[in-house]
Amino acid sequence: QVQLVESGGGLVQAGGSLRLSCVASGDIRSVNGMAWYRQAPGKQRELVASISRGGSSDYGDSVRGRFTISRDNTKNTVALQMNSMKPEDTAVYYCKARIATIIFPTDSDYWGQGTPVTVSS
Repeated sequence: QVQLVESGGGLVQAGGSLRLSCVASGDIRSVNGMAWYRQAPGKQRELVASISRGGSSDYGDSVRGRFTISRDNTKNTVALQMNSMKPEDTAVYYCKARIATIIFPTDSDYWGQGTPVTVSS
């Protein structure tokens, strides 16, 4: 059993900052790629940022230069620092991780339940 739990969502004014966190727990053998996605009302879920176990990161065009993804492999956590936020960043943000468990040692994708972020203009 694996769980991903996000925290840190909320309401922020345009230009402000917010930091999201996600922790993976359970019968984990290894946590490989981790990522943040978001889904705005009426839109498809989109990739915001991703980070490999080794720390290589990539960003969606709309957030590059404003958001920073980081992870702590010792704690199985991933964070998303969001700066210079815009109303169009409003969405539910989801954490995703590719995890191998003790029972099933091949990678599978696991998702968190999502945390809402609202940016007011």
